[in-house]
Amino acid sequence: MLYSFVAEGAIAFGGLSEYTNVMKYNHYGMPTFSCFEGEIRLEHLKMTVSDHKAHPLRFQLMRFDEDAPYPDLVKTVPHLAFEVEDLKEAIAGHNIIIAPNSPMDGLTVAFIEVDGAPVELMEIDRSICEEEI
Repeated sequence: MLYSFVAEGAIAFGGLSEYTNVMKYNHYGMPTFSCFEGEIRLEHLKMTVSDHKAHPLRFQLMRFDEDAPYPDLVKTVPHLAFEVEDLKEAIAGHNIIIAPNSPMDGLTVAFIEVDGAPVELMEIDRSICEEEI
């Protein structure tokens, strides 16, 4: 994979000889087994998170329920999350570990594995989801 900074808060991601999707940093997800201040329960996702928007570097703590239907890689290894314009294009040719899904109106996410680490890709429809994600 080629990673190159193209603008503040955005990177290009893809192969050397092909057009790359520009991605904007959204958050850094950190799995934990401990309780933490400011917990936000997401019952439908079987997880509890912190508000990444409240952290200066957009860190998000994540604690998963025992029966959360996610790969161990996602439940145990920190991940970077990026906003993309075209999720289908961004995940093409990558090892998809969580298929595209919509945890809330206007947001579609998928996880891919890159060099042994999970990466979350997010497509946000701002006409539906106006809030800062």
